[in-house]
Amino acid sequence: MDLEKFVAVSGMSGLFKLVANRNNGLILEDLNNGKRKFVPSRGNQFTPLASIGIFTNDGETAELKAVFKSMADKQEAVPLIDPGSPAEELHRYFLEILPEYDRDKVHTGDIKKVIRWFSFLQERDLLNEPAEAGSEEEE
Repeated sequence: MDLEKFVAVSGMSGLFKLVANRNNGLILEDLNNGKRKFVPSRGNQFTPLASIGIFTNDGETAELKAVFKSMADKQEAVPLIDPGSPAEELHRYFLEILPEYDRDKVHTGDIKKVIRWFSFLQERDLLNEPAEAGSEEEE
């Protein structure tokens, strides 16, 4: 699961694929329609998904990659919840996915965002690890 190439942009909904880096912004590809556009850094903040972490009780953070993996692994036992669900249900779901998450620092909006991003990437089959394809060929 390579999250390095996926970027969240402030002020823009959804996720984007990083195509190229310019000194005054980024060229991003819209994952919905495949169109590329230049997004200036002057009015936007870019956050690579690989740099995002979820606060845990031990004062550390869990990488978003690990959270996504847990969500994928537990999807049969703990089905993905709708991000519009009540706050209590969202926190209960997240407790199943990442039991050690810090309930004081991780807000309901953060959980909604993680669920939306996971759903978005999963629907487009972008969460598969390239290493998995190689191991299937060896068998």
